[in-house]
Amino acid sequence: MKICIPTNDNQGVESNISGHFGSAPYFTIVDTESLDCKAIVNTNQHHAHGMCQPLAVLSNEIFDGIVVGGIGAGALNRLQSANVKVFKTQHRTIRETVEAYKSNALPEVVPHMACSGHGHHDGRDPGLGHGHGRKGRR
Repeated sequence: MKICIPTNDNQGVESNISGHFGSAPYFTIVDTESLDCKAIVNTNQHHAHGMCQPLAVLSNEIFDGIVVGGIGAGALNRLQSANVKVFKTQHRTIRETVEAYKSNALPEVVPHMACSGHGHHDGRDPGLGHGHGRKGRR
């Protein structure tokens, strides 16, 4: 399987997960079996609140789901409308996140888990402290 993970840097499986999907400098496509990574520069990184267009940047990529540290309601709605499953991670690196994903330990993001605005994530603490529960993937 391939998953897309927003990251702050381009360091392969050691890349740090971005705390906010739409503002991530990179979208990294990861093969969960081989751990091969492909980083895509997020050309829509600087956008007005609520105007994130994630599928425009990812339109030429093939992946089975997206794993985020945090995501706004607008981006989540656009992805869900396109039938893209979105999961939440509290891990710091791609390697840790992939292991949790493979163990079905990441919850699927639902609307009440979406972030309300930009600027509350610093990239070191992806979504921690928001009070979101952890539930296994179904």
